[in-house]
Amino acid sequence: MLRIGVLRFVALPRSSSSFSSSSLLFNPISPKSLPPPPVIRTKLVSRSRTMAYTTSSGSSSKLLFRQLFEKESSTYTYLLADVSHPDKPALLIDPVDKTVDRDISLVKELGLKLIYAMNTHVHADHVTGTGLIKTKLPGVKSVISKVSKSKADLLIEAGDKIYFGDLFLEVRATPGHTLGCLTYVTGDGPDQPQPRMAFTGDALLIRGCGRTDFQGGSSHQLYNSVHSQIFTLPKDTFIYPAHDYKGFTVSTVGEEMLYNPRLTKDEEGFKSIMENLKLSYPKMIDIAVPANMVCGLQDLSERPAESVAK
Repeated sequence: MLRIGVLRFVALPRSSSSFSSSSLLFNPISPKSLPPPPVIRTKLVSRSRTMAYTTSSGSSSKLLFRQLFEKESSTYTYLLADVSHPDKPALLIDPVDKTVDRDISLVKELGLKLIYAMNTHVHADHVTGTGLIKTKLPGVKSVISKVSKSKADLLIEAGDKIYFGDLFLEVRATPGHTLGCLTYVTGDGPDQPQPRMAFTGDALLIRGCGRTDFQGGSSHQLYNSVHSQIFTLPKDTFIYPAHDYKGFTVSTVGEEMLYNPRLTKDEEGFKSIMENLKLSYPKMIDIAVPANMVCGLQDLSERPAESVAK
């Protein structure tokens, strides 16, 4: 099992909350017999082409969280940091090459130390920003699934834990959209953020899922990945996908189990839906996939000449 960093246990209060994606407000729920939990608030931050918010639970919050948006590919990039640690170590999930400067600027403004730039899978709709980030911030390590057979500094697999300060992400294999899809889940424990958060890439979208007709996709695999690796998480676990095309920003495991129009069907019903989507050929796939197999710009010499020229 890959383990990065050192974990020190610090007890934090647990809180229960419900979340409305339309209002972006957390509403604390407390049993009458218990004192009310710490109030959790969400702050919207307006930046150029950026959608971001931070969750906090009083002054004891350890996790700084930002959700960022790249509009051309409708991709979400996620910034997480342990702000209680002296170094304020941080990681980025699914950065896009076109918004690398924005992401690095935000990291510097917040006084963070970026240590990992991670991908949930080999994307077909945009070029990853991990390679560019490595050229601009020496010391940052790129991360991707070992199964993807692409290049990165750290090749990870199911069961690994990625530590940033005293916080960590648990790695879950969720193939089906591609062979190498991963879901990153915040840790479980009194010292980890609650409710948990799942960064599902294209495996599970809000009221949808990634297509399964290319890059080794399989509707059978995807159905079983979501039901065994994501829908088994606590129902209040937040779902943060790699993309959204309808204006949604977040969901929960419980919501998707009830309302996802594809994954609430049985497996045969799901397979029938996926086989009849009749989607067009991805316009960026011939550029994005070859580049992303070598970490974006990590090693230009090994990218096909046609892709580099484009």
